Amino acid sequence: MNLESLSQHRSWIVSGGIVIAIVLWLATGSAEKPASTATESSPTVAPDNGERFAVRIRNQVAEEVVRTISVNGSTAPARIVEINAETDGRVVDTGIERGERVSEGGIIVRLDERDREARLAQAKATVKQREVEFAARERLKSESYVSEAQLQEAAALLEAAKAELRRAELDIDYMYVRAPFDGALQERHVEVGDFVKQGDPIATYVDDRAIIVTASVSEFDAKFVERGEEAEARLATGELVEGIIRYVAPVADTATRTFTVELVVDNSDGALRAGMTAELLIPGERIFAHKISPSLLTLDDQGNVGVKIINDEGVVEFYEADIALATNEGVYVAGLPAAANIITVGQGFVSEGSYARGVPESEVDRAVAIKSEERSER
Repeated sequence: MNLESLSQHRSWIVSGGIVIAIVLWLATGSAEKPASTATESSPTVAPDNGERFAVRIRNQVAEEVVRTISVNGSTAPARIVEINAETDGRVVDTGIERGERVSEGGIIVRLDERDREARLAQAKATVKQREVEFAARERLKSESYVSEAQLQEAAALLEAAKAELRRAELDIDYMYVRAPFDGALQERHVEVGDFVKQGDPIATYVDDRAIIVTASVSEFDAKFVERGEEAEARLATGELVEGIIRYVAPVADTATRTFTVELVVDNSDGALRAGMTAELLIPGERIFAHKISPSLLTLDDQGNVGVKIINDEGVVEFYEADIALATNEGVYVAGLPAAANIITVGQGFVSEGSYARGVPESEVDRAVAIKSEERSER
C-alpha cells in the first residue's frame, strides 16, 4: 500500500482506532465494577500492618434480665366525684374545710330545716289514717258490704301515703350533705348563707387512699403489660413506689396509637400527692444483656450511641446500644454477642474496622499490683 492509498483511508483508520479504544475501556470498567460493589457493601477493614493500638478490654458474658418498659405519666386520685344537692335549702353550716379528711358519712354541708319536720308529721298522720281506712274496708269486704274495687282503692291510698312519708324522711336526710366514702375535700362550692336547689354542685370530693399512675405504652410494648402484675413508679420527688396494674386499654388511642395503662398504689397513710408527674416502670420481656458502665457508651460516625468491642480477629466492631435496663450500678445493653471483649479504656482512639490489641483488665491489675509491691520494697 503506497502513501497515496494511506492518505485516502486515514479517516477510516483513525475512527476504527477510537472505537477499539472505547471498547477496551468499557470492558476494563466492567471487570473492576464487582470488586468496587463488594467493597461498598462490606465494612471497611484497615490492613493489618502489625502495628496495633493497645486498648483495655473486659471479657464478659451476657446475663438474663427483664427489660423495663419506661413511660412518662402522672398521678391522680383513685376517684374524683362532684357532690350535688339532693334537696332545696339554705346552707347553715359547713362540716369540714378544704383539704381536710373525713370518713364515710361525715357531714360536709348542712342545710336549713324549713318545714321538713312539719311535712314529716303530716305524712305520718296520713299513713295512720289510710291504715285505719284500709282495715275497715277489709273487714267490710269479708261481710260483702264493699266491693273488691273499693278495697283495692284503699290499699292504693295507703301505699301512696307511705311513699309520701318516705319522701319526707329522705328530705330531712338530704339536709345533710355527707361524704360518700373515706377521702378528702378538694373544693367546696358553697358557703354559709348560699341557697341551693336540687342538683346544684356542693363540693368536689376525692378518694386519695389509693393513687393511680396513668401512662401510655406503645403498641409494641403493650403485649408485655398484663392486668394484675406488679410494677413500679418513680415520682417527681425521686421516691420509688410499688403497685398493681389495674387497667390496660383494650383499644389503642386513634391519635397516638398508644394504650393507656393504670397502676394503683396504696396511699392509706396519705403520704403521696396526686397530680404529680411520674415515670411508670413496667417489667417487660426477658432478654440477655451485658451490664456496663454508662461511661463506656460512645458514638460512631453517624452519631449513634453504642459500644465498641474487639472480635477474635482483633478487629474493632461497633454495636448500637439497646439499653434494656438502667440501675444505679450500671446499664444493661442488649444486642451484643453472648460473650464479648468490651473495650473499657481507649475506645475513643480506635475506629470501627481497625485492628487493635486488647489488654485484659486482669493483666493491667496484675501489673499495677507488681509495681506497687516494687515501690513498697524500695
